[in-house]
Amino acid sequence: MLTVKNAELDTVCGITSKLPVNDFPELAFAGRSNVGKSSLINTVLCRKKLARTSAEPGKTRTINYYKVRCGADTAEEDVYFYLVDLPGYGYAKTSMQERAKWGPMIEKYLRTSKTLKCVVLLVDIRHDPTADDRQMYDWIVKAGLTPVVVATKADKLKRSQIDKSIKNIKTVLKMEKGVQILPFSAETKQGREELLSIMEDFINERGE
Repeated sequence: MLTVKNAELDTVCGITSKLPVNDFPELAFAGRSNVGKSSLINTVLCRKKLARTSAEPGKTRTINYYKVRCGADTAEEDVYFYLVDLPGYGYAKTSMQERAKWGPMIEKYLRTSKTLKCVVLLVDIRHDPTADDRQMYDWIVKAGLTPVVVATKADKLKRSQIDKSIKNIKTVLKMEKGVQILPFSAETKQGREELLSIMEDFINERGE
């Protein structure tokens, strides 16, 4: 399993920025503005404040590239990759004009990145996926990429409710057979090791 040794913010791209061309694999994370994406990223990378969390959703309005150095059970040398934090979508208080700009920005990234291995789509385990979630899932699939669905805030449900919620998410998103989905909690770290294992599998596809 990956062991995170170092992680730092490397590149920030706004709406008019040119997207960087990276040599290392990229793993992108997408989700609604209040789904807990920053908390998940900090939990996965074992950092408290690397990705900024906020009481007000919708703060991530750029594409943020975090360069990560890891040790891995399957590699003799350190492994490098970029964790790409995509802008949070679907925040109602954001102006329609600004929201309209983010969609093409995300879609462009999905279509043009040469080293993007997978997109981790975060949804709230307590609720049905929204229309924005379904659109993002469809974008990922149409871009020829493999989605991984992570159902956040699993600590908010009883264990008996989790399986039912996971099944419902699969139905609403019309997930294809074989697409991975796992419950996750930034509070209890449930799902962290499983997610790191999935990430390592995609990173190891480099060059294949």
